[in-house]
Amino acid sequence: MNVPLLDLQAQYVSLRDDLQQAIDRVMSSQRFVLGDEVRRLETSLAEYCQTKHAIGCASGSDALLLALMALDLKPGDEVITTSFSFFATAASVARLGARPVFVDIDPLTCNIDPAKIEAAITSRTKVIMPVHLYGTCADMDPILEIAARHNVLVIEDAAQAHGAEYKGRRAGTMGALACFSFYPGKNLGAYGEAGAVVTNDEKYVDVIKQLRDQGQSAKYLHDRVGYNYRMEAIQGAVLQVKLKHLDAWTNARRELAKIYSDELVDSGVRLLAEPDQCKAVYHVFPLFSRERDELREHLHANGISTGVHYPIPVHLQRGFSNLGFSEGDLPLTEQVCREVLSLPMYPELEHATARQIADSVRQFAQRAVAVHP
Repeated sequence: MNVPLLDLQAQYVSLRDDLQQAIDRVMSSQRFVLGDEVRRLETSLAEYCQTKHAIGCASGSDALLLALMALDLKPGDEVITTSFSFFATAASVARLGARPVFVDIDPLTCNIDPAKIEAAITSRTKVIMPVHLYGTCADMDPILEIAARHNVLVIEDAAQAHGAEYKGRRAGTMGALACFSFYPGKNLGAYGEAGAVVTNDEKYVDVIKQLRDQGQSAKYLHDRVGYNYRMEAIQGAVLQVKLKHLDAWTNARRELAKIYSDELVDSGVRLLAEPDQCKAVYHVFPLFSRERDELREHLHANGISTGVHYPIPVHLQRGFSNLGFSEGDLPLTEQVCREVLSLPMYPELEHATARQIADSVRQFAQRAVAVHP
């Protein structure tokens, strides 16, 4: 076998004609930033996310910054979030001079543990920012209840959760604001960087649109100091094409996840749970093994690419050494970082190949048990 972790070429081949027409439409218009292509995407994206508004921007990281700025986050404020995520989640907080406050995870889902949030709230807490990791929504009802009790707001980091659901509600509909990334490897990926903020609250829309566009409310009329976080028209056009296929891709991912889950039951590796109230979209498919590095070498030797999402918890990254965290402060987070391994996951992956991958995992795990009974 020669199986990549992600195969964007296979997706491109299936969409080539439609994508080329969309890109040619932008080239013919010679309008490359924001404009009609981005507006059309925003309309379609809001409808897909079941929100009233979607605001396109230049990246998922910019979406996080725009959401926090729209909530008027200031230096010294605190944002409660998870350390088991991509660095950008907490970095967006720090870039505004605020302090990320990390709490540990639920080991069954690897999402933030709502039971640990309340103890972390202080008079400086402004926002709770759960991450819908790997495409499974965090347990949002208790998070929203805690936020309401303490008069703080919730921003969903939905960068990996396009179309995911929690109790019938789409990711992005539950917090005051939600942020999506369209990085090329995401379930809905651009051909470059792009992101979006979605919301049901009208009061944030104009603020975010101005902040993404140098603070402008109209051309050369700057109502505030803003930034250049604008989405390119080509990304808007590409994402319009891809959005039409997202539900089919999600169904394909869920079928592959079921194959992995069925084939790896009692195999010696641990899998994440998909809670009954959730519909996961499987941005990646992780497993957990105390022999993670050896398992990874075994799979690579058999032509199977893997990933590690994520090897170092954010609270132990050098970039946050100033926060004073030490090893052992978040034991569950630190454990899963040592054990996590992502298997190939993309809609075009053949079912027979997924079964071969699972068989290779099972063979390793069984040998490991024989050596270390």
